[in-house]
Amino acid sequence: MVTLDSKRLGDVLNFLIGITLIILLNVLTSRAFYRFDLTEEKRFSIKPATKELLGSLDDVVYIEVFLEGELNAGFKRLRNTTRETLEEFRIYSGNKIQYTFNDPSAALSESAKNQFMQGLMSRGIQPTNVIDQNDGRRIEKLIFPGAIVSYGGVEEGVMLLKGNQAATAEQKLNQSIEGIEYQLASAIRKLTSLERKKVGLLRGHNEMDSLEVESFNLSLTESYEIDEVKLNSPDLHSFDALIIANPTDKFSESEKYNLDQYLLNDGKVVLLIDKLRANMDSASQENNFAFPVDINLDDQLFNYGIRINNDLIQDNSAVLYPVNVGNIGDQPQIKGLKWWFYPVLNRFSDHPITNNLDAVLGRFVSTIDTVKAAGIKKTPLIFTSDYSRSVSAPVKVSIPDLRKNLTPEMLNQRNLPVAYLLEGVFESLFKNRFKPKSVDESHFKESGNGKILVVSDGDFIRNEINPRSGLPQSLGFYPFAQESLFANEDFMLNALSYMLDDEGIITARNKEIKIRPLNKVKIAREKLQWQIINLVSPIVLVILYGLVRFYLRKKKYTGYPVE
Repeated sequence: MVTLDSKRLGDVLNFLIGITLIILLNVLTSRAFYRFDLTEEKRFSIKPATKELLGSLDDVVYIEVFLEGELNAGFKRLRNTTRETLEEFRIYSGNKIQYTFNDPSAALSESAKNQFMQGLMSRGIQPTNVIDQNDGRRIEKLIFPGAIVSYGGVEEGVMLLKGNQAATAEQKLNQSIEGIEYQLASAIRKLTSLERKKVGLLRGHNEMDSLEVESFNLSLTESYEIDEVKLNSPDLHSFDALIIANPTDKFSESEKYNLDQYLLNDGKVVLLIDKLRANMDSASQENNFAFPVDINLDDQLFNYGIRINNDLIQDNSAVLYPVNVGNIGDQPQIKGLKWWFYPVLNRFSDHPITNNLDAVLGRFVSTIDTVKAAGIKKTPLIFTSDYSRSVSAPVKVSIPDLRKNLTPEMLNQRNLPVAYLLEGVFESLFKNRFKPKSVDESHFKESGNGKILVVSDGDFIRNEINPRSGLPQSLGFYPFAQESLFANEDFMLNALSYMLDDEGIITARNKEIKIRPLNKVKIAREKLQWQIINLVSPIVLVILYGLVRFYLRKKKYTGYPVE
């Protein structure tokens, strides 16, 4: 018989109370959404801007990832991280992110497989040839480390394998993993955004013509509305950003005033400028020199806190240029020698624009100094290598000089800055000056917020022209280094995204995942010791537990002290 004070009733009531508390706790926690990331670098956390983007989706976004099938350990890690990121996307989007993983090599026939792979490459997903050893056999496989993002009937290809080509395979894979969130979120925003920012290409100062920047313009049109504009245009302030690419004619005072007021009204300006004029067409001559060119912007840049010097950089990290080093009979002997004035720039600051960026190519680059300017944050973005130097004007630019080797003593400068980002509150150049004639002073601002990116290379976005077809090559293509594509385009797109990104998705590029490799020397030295510990310790613990339990039970039930 069960009474009110019986032990059985108490146990039943405690059980029911526990079940009730668990149900109540589940009901309460279901009304609030919490996720905890206990990793040191927060590798599983999604940036607030990405969460906001995912939460604002009004329709389903489909993502097809091509990282399935037989993969080596590195690509399995990339696949698993991509799956984890997409699962976070699905949760934060309220199931409006739907994803699948497919194997491009799983087609039934060879022709169908080839056709499918060609379709992936046409959408920007380039294959990677992976070579593995299996039971002594060499196995090669094409892997497509990318994804197709679809929304509203429109598709966008995303390469997931990114990173610096100079890094090791493990480091490059880790850099790719760090960039997964940004790559996917950027593609989603591009497809779902209803408004496109407007970017103006400045004209009127003999800038590079449209064919020389055709490749970059095509990339811009995928994300922005592009148009040409002059500084005296009445709709100048309708542009969200302004790109000034290698101007060679002087700016008038009224144009400088308009540029100044555009910047101070929360304007974003990208200035690519050559301080010295060097002509490769005359570089074959023995006495060819580069001289300074004045476009009347020095005082304005100085007022903003920056100065481009009258010099050119020579860097041991440079691309090759074909030079005739002699003749054998009547046949010229062509050899690729380092062209010191075309540096391969692979030193970057820790910034969302340059994080995990591949090397960029410079052509006749100058050094940049900063001067005091209150209220302006100055961030150097690109630097030269450890073995470089600056040569003051006039600078001899002669291909015959390529035969003369630079000595380490001559290359005695390092990490010279060649690109700066300025942001903050700018003070007008015309604050305490007479205003130019014919300008509208009614809305004059003495100071205001803005951002300006200065690169001391006017040809930074110039693409090569195919001499046979007359068509532009991809930006970053260099004809004498065809095995690699320099990341000039990525740098510029990242810079514009940072300057125009009101939502802050670009901050996802700052995600860092540390590589924690095992100490191989320590492993070899302590391998046997840890094997013994791992094998013997569990057995010893079980035996000790049995002895203690035996002792306690005997003491409890026999009532006699244990001898």
